[in-house]
Amino acid sequence: MTIHAKTALLGTGWAENIRVHVRNRRISGLETGAAVSGDTCVDLLLPAPGNLHSHAFQRAMAGMTETRAAGRESFWTWRTLMYRFLDRLTPDQIQAIAALTYMEMQEAGFAAVGEFHYVHHQPGGQPYDTLSELSQRIFAAADQTGIGLTHLPVLYSYGGVQQQALEGGQLRFGNSLDRYSDLTEECRTILPHADSRIGVAPHSLRATAPGDLKQLMQLDPTGPVHIHIAEQVQEVTDVEAALGQRPVAWLLDNMDVDQRWCLIHATHMTDAETRMLARSGAIAGLCPITEANLGDGIFNGSAFINEGGRFGVGSDSNIRISLPAELRTLEYSQRLRDRERSVLVRGEGSVGHALYTSATSGAAQALDRDSGSIAIGKLADLVAFDRSHPSLWPLTDDQVLDGLCFAGPDGLVTDLWSAGRHMVREGRHVARDRIVNTYRAAIAELLADV
Repeated sequence: MTIHAKTALLGTGWAENIRVHVRNRRISGLETGAAVSGDTCVDLLLPAPGNLHSHAFQRAMAGMTETRAAGRESFWTWRTLMYRFLDRLTPDQIQAIAALTYMEMQEAGFAAVGEFHYVHHQPGGQPYDTLSELSQRIFAAADQTGIGLTHLPVLYSYGGVQQQALEGGQLRFGNSLDRYSDLTEECRTILPHADSRIGVAPHSLRATAPGDLKQLMQLDPTGPVHIHIAEQVQEVTDVEAALGQRPVAWLLDNMDVDQRWCLIHATHMTDAETRMLARSGAIAGLCPITEANLGDGIFNGSAFINEGGRFGVGSDSNIRISLPAELRTLEYSQRLRDRERSVLVRGEGSVGHALYTSATSGAAQALDRDSGSIAIGKLADLVAFDRSHPSLWPLTDDQVLDGLCFAGPDGLVTDLWSAGRHMVREGRHVARDRIVNTYRAAIAELLADV
C-alpha cells in the first residue's frame, strides 16, 4: 500500500509531496518530492496518536449524569450513578458500546486505545464461565473496528484505602491477585491483532493494597503499567491518612516508577511531586475533557513541562471523543489558572505543535506501541486531515497544528490507518453503519430494562 501526501509531518520535520509505503503493518519506505500517485492521496498526513485511557462502556452514559440533584454534585455522586448503570450491562451490550466508542475514536484521529478494563464479572460479582468473557468482548470490538489495542485488565480488590470490602457496582470489578493473574494470562493468548499489547493496571491506591501492588509487578516485569492516581482531593486525603504520604509521593518512593508507567490524572500534586514525576520518565495520562466534566481540578502542567515531563491524552469517560478538544482543553485549563497564554510549550514555538507531538509520542510510550512518528520501521498509525477547510488552508506548516488544536472543528479527519489498516475513508469508518445499528439495538434493549 502507498499513500501520497501533499504535506506530511515526518520524524525529521515537515515535508512536501511525500509517498509513504506500508508493508506488514509498518512504514517500509518514504519518498520525498514524489509525483501524485498512490492507493490514497491526502492533504495533510500526521502520525496518529493513541488514546491512552478509556473506559469504553461509559460512552453509553454520555448526557445522562448532567442533572443537579439535591446537595453538592461531585465525582463521588457521579460514581454512584456509574455503578448503577454498569450493573445492568450485558456482554453483548458492552461489546456494542466498545465498538461504537472505538469507531468514534478513529474518526476523531486516534489510531489506538488503552482500554483500562475493570468490568470483569457478572452483576453481583460472580465470574462468567469463561473468566475473560468481558475482555474478549473488548477484543471483538477492537477486531471489528481495526483499532490498535493495549489491553489493561484492572486489579480492583478493595472498596477503599482501608481495604474495605467491595460492594454494589464494585462487585463486578473484584479480583484477588491469583484470579487476576489467571485472567491476564488467559487474555495474552487471544489478543485481537499482531500489534496488540497487554499490560497491568492496579486501579488505584484506594483499590489495591501496597503488598499486592508489589507482587503485581512480578507478574509482568516488562509491560506497561497504568494506575489512577491523585484524581480527587478526598483521594489524596484518604491515602495520606492510611499510608502516611500523598499518593504520587508514596508511589514514587515505594515503587520502581520508570518509563513503562503511566499515571492517570495525577491532578493534585505538590511542586515537589511534580518534579519527581517529571524526572521519573513516566507518562502523565491526562484526560482533560473528563477531568473538566467531573470537576477533578487542573493538572500542574506548566511546571511539569518545564521539568521535562512527558504526557499523553485519553478520553476516559468518553463523554465526548475529540482529539483537538482534548488538547485545547488541556491548554486552556492552564491559561485560565495562570491568566497567561501559550503555556504548554517548553521555551518558544508553536503550542499546537508541542501539544500534538507530545501527546503522540507520550501515548506511544504509555501504550507500548512502536509508533508516534512517520519514520521507516514504525507502525503505520497515520491520520490525514482536510487542509482545504477554511480554518486550516491559510496557515503555514508551522501554524497548521495550532489551527487544528484551537481553530478547527471536529470532522476534519479524512483518513486513518491503525497499523496500516485503512479504517476511516472520506471521513467515515468503513464499518460505521453496521456498528451504529448494532449499538442502537443494544441500547434500546438496555433502556427497555430500566
